[in-house]
Amino acid sequence: MSWPVLSVTIFLPIVGALFLMTLRGDDEAVQRNARWIALWTTLITFAVSLVLVWRFDSSSAEFQFVERQPWLGGTITYHIGVDGISLPFVILTTGLMPLCIIASFRAVTRRVKEYMIAFLVLETLMVGTFAALDLVLFYLFFEGGLIPMFLIIGIWGGPRRVYASFKFFLYTFLGSVLMLLAIMAMYWSAGTTDIATLVHHEFPHSLQTWAWFAFLASFAVKLPMWPVHTWLPDAHVEAPTAGSVILAAILLKLGGYGFLRFSLPMFPLASQEFAPLIFVLSVIAITYTALVALVQVDMKKLIAYSSVAHMGFVTMGIFAGTMQGIAGGIFQMISHGLVSGALFLCVGVVYDRMHTREIAAYGGLVNRMPLYAAVFMIFTLANVGLPGTTGFIGEFLSLIGTFKINTWVATFAALGLITSACYALWLYRNVVFGKLEKPALAHILDLSPREIITFAPLLILTILFGIYPKPVLDMSAASVTALMENYQHSLARNAVPVADPRAASTANATPIKINYVISGDSIAATWAASGK
Repeated sequence: MSWPVLSVTIFLPIVGALFLMTLRGDDEAVQRNARWIALWTTLITFAVSLVLVWRFDSSSAEFQFVERQPWLGGTITYHIGVDGISLPFVILTTGLMPLCIIASFRAVTRRVKEYMIAFLVLETLMVGTFAALDLVLFYLFFEGGLIPMFLIIGIWGGPRRVYASFKFFLYTFLGSVLMLLAIMAMYWSAGTTDIATLVHHEFPHSLQTWAWFAFLASFAVKLPMWPVHTWLPDAHVEAPTAGSVILAAILLKLGGYGFLRFSLPMFPLASQEFAPLIFVLSVIAITYTALVALVQVDMKKLIAYSSVAHMGFVTMGIFAGTMQGIAGGIFQMISHGLVSGALFLCVGVVYDRMHTREIAAYGGLVNRMPLYAAVFMIFTLANVGLPGTTGFIGEFLSLIGTFKINTWVATFAALGLITSACYALWLYRNVVFGKLEKPALAHILDLSPREIITFAPLLILTILFGIYPKPVLDMSAASVTALMENYQHSLARNAVPVADPRAASTANATPIKINYVISGDSIAATWAASGK
């Protein structure tokens, strides 16, 4: 590699933020310049990140675009790289950022320069989290993301923004303190903070148990899982539209990514042992939060509760420990990033016109906003998991992977899909259909060209990857296979029963051979254990 493309992708937004800091004043010209500088910075960052996709070797499970430099002492290093699990989230982050900036052009009118700086800094921290290959570096990026989001909610949010921002900060920070203690214990045990090395290090069972719970405390809040999800609806309701998009589409995925990067590969025994706990929490999240969403009167709060339900499929699929489950969990997170981000943008469109998110304030929008009604319908159906959209692929794979392990868990989760259809279609019916009776809606305007530009890429990707998911699945296939091989071998060495009875192991188990075939044309995952 002739130039550090990954470092450029991470730190280019910081360069844009520093340039914004040189602007003086707060008049209209400065605000306009701040918007365009932020937009061009995010577009260039996205273009650079596409180089990663172009040069990425999807047949290899190794970390690629690796950069390593000494940093703190001889142990902690600036070590970054991506594999098939982290790269999709990097592209999701860099791709959504320009859309968030465009969506904020008219929505944010005060302290625009500071707002754009916060978003650019947040982009650097999020991409850095997905690319970090050192535990301490990961922790710094992971925790650093709290600060700009705390400011975005607390300064540019709604009437209860201070309460929501502090609740968001305290919930996520408390769990992360426990994760920091676990990182210290892992260093004392393994003598390194290098993630690529720690993946192959066998931690003692006792350390795996409490370290697994320490990481769970952090990732469960970030995801969020039931019952530590209560900060999310408040944060979404008070956050500006672009803040809600990033919160739902990217920040929530840090929890699921953490489970894939740390919990499953580094603590396989604990992950296997406490998988039933995750299943119970996931099923409760899918069913309970869907029922809560049915009684919401605020559109943002309803979509926020739906996010908790969809993340239940992610945790369920990941801790099923099967090929389909893990692949489904990854795809579900990418799908949710596209769909939930678009739904919050849909709410932002009508909020900019009517300055209310109350469902009862709307009705009959199809008469005045037919284009908006069509866009809203497609994303609502994707949120439900309609075949032909991205929502179906992730949920389908997660359910199949879980069904191989526990049919009851998969059954209850599938029943939760019915409830999700109820609240999503109820929202759509009340907002879009019916008679246009409210006088305030008589002159509401349809989507503007700027809003069409914002929705178009999300709409295309939602349908494209729903019909042809092969690009996303193939990108992560080799890394998922390697993760499963390490996971199964760890369980086999310790004589822990594994997911597939044909792969059951004893103390002198033979190596496991995994054959993995998964594509957009034929979604299938097969594995077989070699005989003695």
